Amino acid sequence: MDKAALRLTLFGLLFTCVNLAAEKKKIDIYSFHINCTVTGRYATTVITSRVANVLNKSQEVNFEVQIPKNAFISQFRMTIDGKTYDAIVKEKEEAQQEYSQAVSRGESAGLVSAVGRTLEEFKTSVTVAANSKVTFELTYEELLKRRLGKYELLINAQPMQPVADFKIDVHIHESAGISLLEVKGGLNTKDLANAVTTTRAQQDAWVKFYPTRDQQKDCDDCTKNGLNGNLVIMYDVERVKQSGDFKVANGYFVHYFAPTDVQRIPKNVVFIIDQSSSMQGNKIEQTRMAMLRILSDLAKDDYFGLITFSSHIQAWKPELLKATAENVEEAKTFVKQIRSGGATDINGAVLNAVNMINQYTQEGSASILILLTDGDPTSGVTNPVTIQQNVKTAIGGKYPLYCLGFGFNVRFEFLEKMSLENNGAARRIYEDSDADLQLQGFYEEVAIPLLTNVQLNYQGVAKVTQTTFSQYYNGSEIVVAGYITDNSLESLTTEVIALSKSTKVVYNDSVLTDDLKNDGLEHGNYISRLWAFLTVKQLLAKTMLLKGQEKDNAKTEALDLSLKYKFVTPLTSMVVTKPQGDEVQVAVKPNEEKRHSSGRKQTSKDSTRMHLAASPDNMHYFKTPTRHHHGSRNKIASQRPIQHSFRKIPIFAPDYHDLFDAELGMWYQLPKTTQKPLATSPPWKSIRILKSSGNAQPICYDVPFALNVRLQQNDPTEFYMNGELEAMGGKGFKQIDISYKTNHQLRLSATKIDYSYGSESMTFSWDQELTHHETEHVSLVLRSNEMDITMGNMRIVILLHKEDGSVFLWPAVLQQPKDVSSSGILGEAEVSYEVILGLQTSILKLKDQVVKASWVTMKDYRLPAAPVIGCWLVPFEAVTQKTISDFAITQP
Repeated sequence: MDKAALRLTLFGLLFTCVNLAAEKKKIDIYSFHINCTVTGRYATTVITSRVANVLNKSQEVNFEVQIPKNAFISQFRMTIDGKTYDAIVKEKEEAQQEYSQAVSRGESAGLVSAVGRTLEEFKTSVTVAANSKVTFELTYEELLKRRLGKYELLINAQPMQPVADFKIDVHIHESAGISLLEVKGGLNTKDLANAVTTTRAQQDAWVKFYPTRDQQKDCDDCTKNGLNGNLVIMYDVERVKQSGDFKVANGYFVHYFAPTDVQRIPKNVVFIIDQSSSMQGNKIEQTRMAMLRILSDLAKDDYFGLITFSSHIQAWKPELLKATAENVEEAKTFVKQIRSGGATDINGAVLNAVNMINQYTQEGSASILILLTDGDPTSGVTNPVTIQQNVKTAIGGKYPLYCLGFGFNVRFEFLEKMSLENNGAARRIYEDSDADLQLQGFYEEVAIPLLTNVQLNYQGVAKVTQTTFSQYYNGSEIVVAGYITDNSLESLTTEVIALSKSTKVVYNDSVLTDDLKNDGLEHGNYISRLWAFLTVKQLLAKTMLLKGQEKDNAKTEALDLSLKYKFVTPLTSMVVTKPQGDEVQVAVKPNEEKRHSSGRKQTSKDSTRMHLAASPDNMHYFKTPTRHHHGSRNKIASQRPIQHSFRKIPIFAPDYHDLFDAELGMWYQLPKTTQKPLATSPPWKSIRILKSSGNAQPICYDVPFALNVRLQQNDPTEFYMNGELEAMGGKGFKQIDISYKTNHQLRLSATKIDYSYGSESMTFSWDQELTHHETEHVSLVLRSNEMDITMGNMRIVILLHKEDGSVFLWPAVLQQPKDVSSSGILGEAEVSYEVILGLQTSILKLKDQVVKASWVTMKDYRLPAAPVIGCWLVPFEAVTQKTISDFAITQP
């Protein structure tokens, strides 16, 4: 079982790679979608690939996807000629017969194998008849862990050919509120940046990646065979209550605990460094580099020690010393002199470190041991079982031991068990150019302890996951789930007891279960699946420590849950029956010790750590009769503006003047170059437009009524889009007309789509199956209620919405050239603004104008689900710099 958890934990969320080995012009991957839904940190990802055999003879089609090691596959199916073949999850022993038969036939019996640091590869193949199609669909699930203050979802795409209909859709729902959202990675740079769109509301966020065929061939992380890179989505949630965030559904509960009201605890840390002969070369050099950085990061009130070991054990100092500047510099000199040579005495080194910490007992501190080794014990005590017992007895459960295994020659299972027995964890350090960063990154996760001896207690519940934790670190999160035994339970009561320094802290909370059930979640069963996922993970870890009947009971419970929830775990296998003569393949989850034997070489970029750099807001101060406010240039603290309590302060600035707003009954201090804020509103509106911005929140504006309007105009690229609105009071467009280079004409209505190219013409129906048409820099992809249009370097999606008996169209501009001047109501890709005063009615600086803005909610019809999000409502003229007459046309 893999204990190296996904960083995000997103290392939140999610690492996906698709590799469909397809010969050019023989196999066409005409549609490929990754759809990921994250609800309450629990991610469910569905990969759907549709492939056509375009030859006049049958041939084999391969399907390969890479999924996070921390995830469990929960479903796989193939659809061929309208018939669906579902894989079945069975007990591993029960599937052994199919497994053995597959091996005897020389087939690839193990469908899941290891790939690099954080991936496992699922692969299968099927023979597809001439001019026929096959659809592959794989689902996997995982619980994202919070690391260094954020969850991280990593999606890697390698389809091995440009795909006409390529989509990655991620939807994140966190009822506590989303405080951070950022997208990075090789697929969000340069030419591909325009293919990524993000939308963020208070509780929801959407990330879309829709690259064109041309973009899939011409980017930093592209090859002639298409995309080859990753998309990194990072987010965090609001921490409203220090006692944590609760969710209840279908008799299950989950408790997320990550308090922020406690101070850091000084730590006592001993680094135990292997310098045996096997560490020679890059390993020892990278270890020195990492240790020099780690020593620089020690807090002044920390105490630390250094022990190096081979056949002999050497301590930098016989006791822990305070991390003063002088001591740190002296320790760095010691580290620079570390050289490799000799055997490996792990037992003696760890026991020496334990003795060093035991001799130094500082009240209100947290003690940590960190062992780094690359080999098996070969000197002193060499029996792993004896070493584990010696270390467990010496530590006595007082503090955690973290074991870092460098490379694949190390006996990782031995390190993993020794860590688990002592409230720690094991992590593999991969032999790549960034090994020093891997070491430093691990240290950062445990560098700031906030609580020790954490105990979570609940009433009226059972089957609860782990509730005792030796330490809680800054930027992490404790997750506990369980089953509510009392169906009539009106409130869920919890008590969290811990130590902060030498002080006992208690968090009590009682939450009405009815309130928890009504938080707007659409997928209530995610909590039971989260509970099952977490329970199976923890039971599998326990089986490494338990013996006899207790071990058998833990395995039985983990197996039962794996079969019930259809998880592919180390105890189960997924049997895939192919349509050709009942041919069988079996998917098994590899053990950590065996992952590297079948894995491909992993490049260092696959685990490049992404850092968010937080910069202080540029603050503006304002004079009012009773209030003052700190506005933000680039962001607003939450989705809904916070109502502040203000006081009067005198501000004197040569470039500002006072302005009294009779509506709000308050004064603003505004730039002298600006008169009263522009606050015009149309006497009547036809539609409300939502526009993305470079800020945390979007802006929106009402379009004065005009029957036909110019939506998009790019003269250099010869792209034009016009729209006919519904009657006054309508919700969208009755008809949209698009022309490109005079010879491409596209007309979309609520009933049909007409396209003409020169002398050729064709008609599409909104309800027809997935359809793709491509010719001369034009790509049309029609899927259910959605037409994806690429013309040159313009990409537009026209959505068909059906709402309250009304059927209307809505355009969404996904990509447009940045170096070409665009006009029209949708002309600019995004508009940035500066918040001068952030209240319910606010003052924004937009395009060098000071405008009055109101905080409103509206439906975002640019997305199929049309979610309700918040936006700053500003005047139409402020965004467009024109009046509606400048956009009105006589006909579409």
